[in-house]
Amino acid sequence: MTAYANPADANASAASNPYAQPAAAPPPAHSSPTLAFILGWIPGVGAIYNGQYLKGLVHALIFGLLISLADSSPSSAEPLIGILIAAFCFYMPFEALHTATARNRGLKPDEWSSILPASRYRSGAPIGPIVLIAIGVIYLLNTLNLLDFHEIGRYWPVILIVIGAWMLYNRVSSPASRPPAEDSRDDLMESRREQ
Repeated sequence: MTAYANPADANASAASNPYAQPAAAPPPAHSSPTLAFILGWIPGVGAIYNGQYLKGLVHALIFGLLISLADSSPSSAEPLIGILIAAFCFYMPFEALHTATARNRGLKPDEWSSILPASRYRSGAPIGPIVLIAIGVIYLLNTLNLLDFHEIGRYWPVILIVIGAWMLYNRVSSPASRPPAEDSRDDLMESRREQ
C-alpha cells in the first residue's frame, strides 16, 4: 500500500486506477414483448430470452414431465393431463410477455416472477406442495397395486369442481380482508401528504 503525504495525490491515484472505480450501472434491459411471446410457445425459450435461465430449465422439465405422464398414465387420466399440458403451453408465452413488458418498464422481475402476484392469492396453507404430495402418493399406491387408479381416475373432474368451489368461496367470503386496490392506496398516500 502506498502512503501519500498529500491527500490530493491519493485521490488522483484512485481516479486513475480502473480497479478503484465504481462499477458502471448496466444498461436497462430491453426485450421485445412480441418476440418473448412468440418464443414462449417453445418450452423454456421465452424465459431464457428474458434472462431467466433457471425458470427456462424448469419450464422445459415440467413440459417433459407432463408429456411423460401423458404417455405412461392410464387412459382415464389422459383428459386431465391433456388439460394440464394445454394450460401450461398457454401459460408460458403469456408469462414471457409479462416479464418482457416489466423489464421494458425498468422493473427487475425476480427469477420466479409470475403473471399473478403471489401475495394476493397467498393463504396460510401450502397448497402447491400438498397437491404434489397427494399426486405422488396416488401414483405410488397405484404402482404398488394398493389402489386401482382406473377407479379413482373416473372421478378426476370432481377435483376440478372442488378447487373451483374453494376458489369461489375464498373470493366471496372475505371481501374486507382483501388489500385495497392500488389506486385507492395511491389516493390515500396523496391525501396524507397534503395534510
